[in-house]
Amino acid sequence: MESRLIQKNVTLVHGFLFLGLVTLPAYKTWVFLAITLAYIMTIAANSMVIFVVCFNSHLHTPMYFFLVNLAIIELLYTTVITPNTLINLQNENQQISFVGCFVQMFTFITLGGSECILLGIMAYDRYVAICQPLLYTAIMKKSLCIYMTITCWTIGFINSVVNTVLTAILPYCHDRLIRHYFCEIPPLLKISCKNTYSNELVVFLLGGSVIVGSLLLTLISYIFVIRAVIKIPSASGKRKTFSTCTSHLLVVSIFFGTVILTYLRPSSQSFSNKDHIISLAYALVTPLINPLLYTIRNKDVQRVLWRILQQWWPIC
Repeated sequence: MESRLIQKNVTLVHGFLFLGLVTLPAYKTWVFLAITLAYIMTIAANSMVIFVVCFNSHLHTPMYFFLVNLAIIELLYTTVITPNTLINLQNENQQISFVGCFVQMFTFITLGGSECILLGIMAYDRYVAICQPLLYTAIMKKSLCIYMTITCWTIGFINSVVNTVLTAILPYCHDRLIRHYFCEIPPLLKISCKNTYSNELVVFLLGGSVIVGSLLLTLISYIFVIRAVIKIPSASGKRKTFSTCTSHLLVVSIFFGTVILTYLRPSSQSFSNKDHIISLAYALVTPLINPLLYTIRNKDVQRVLWRILQQWWPIC
């Protein structure tokens, strides 16, 4: 009955309607509270990373420079989706305007593509640090770090412009119900009344190049890292060296795994409720766990945080 009522109201909407994360009212409150808590923790953790690194000269190294950029991406990434999702959870009609939908999509894809490239760059940074330690400062110069960061944002921007424009010019006839909780390419292609083969091909080729290229750079970097770690004679040395990479590998596995399942699988597979859970992994989970895995558990950052607390505690 509820789905029929939604379908009836779809034709009255100038933009789009979301099916949403949950349709049963009994679960909406719990989902709202869980997402709100995760969002607050994400904002707090990533903001802390930016603050600690920017205001401590001892952390002004290439690794932490990339971590600050990652934290900025995660802050924007989750903010593009989460507040609107929380508002929609409280409304009966989960509506978004046509322009608002594609602004959200453009920003989301830009940040997602940039994060893909940045994770690959961070893997290369670990390769240089572990496999070429004596040449690290000579290779990872400030100018190179800035250039690589600009490159990752530029690639993300170009990928987003092409995919967003091609999706926005599609005709959306009477079906304006997006079976998702935010504007993403696969569910929008499902509701177009035109053959979307060319769009799917562009997503696969252009988006796939960004995803697979970044993943290959990461894998190749870690193959060399593992080879270098194996050659370390002491077990403690191996454990200490590889521990700096385990966090990155875990984040890469979650992020790339879920993104590949969403964008690089056969188009014949329809967008279902399982995809909502998959998208939560890269839209909400990774922005939360990235600062926890990368930075907060890092001993250098812990020492800086402890010094800050010691300085601020008497004032408080």
